[in-house]
Amino acid sequence: MRFSLERTRALAAARGLSVSALLREAGVSRNAYYSLSRRESAFPKTVTRLAATLGVSESDLFDAVPERREAIDRLVAEARRIAAKLPGIEFDDVWHTLLVLRETPLQRLRGSLRRGRAAPLW
Repeated sequence: MRFSLERTRALAAARGLSVSALLREAGVSRNAYYSLSRRESAFPKTVTRLAATLGVSESDLFDAVPERREAIDRLVAEARRIAAKLPGIEFDDVWHTLLVLRETPLQRLRGSLRRGRAAPLW
């Protein structure tokens, strides 16, 4: 599931907002916004802020077939339920964990290697 710049632009335009105005209202940097589209899956606070500013569900900002959107909505609900039950647990951490658990071990390893290569060396 990829973040959709096109869907986000269309939703903003439907509310009379330019992308710049949306980002300003959501408190999201232009760099963070465009980096979302390069991720294989994303659900950081940036997406939550954009969705809240637009008054839509986070999953509405992603390209997905309806069946996957329903699965993602269920996953979001589960992550919110878990985060609400456990004080001190961030929604983003629960969401990321649930997403990773859906991947095969090989996908998890490849993701870890990719992030490890991207990490700055001291």
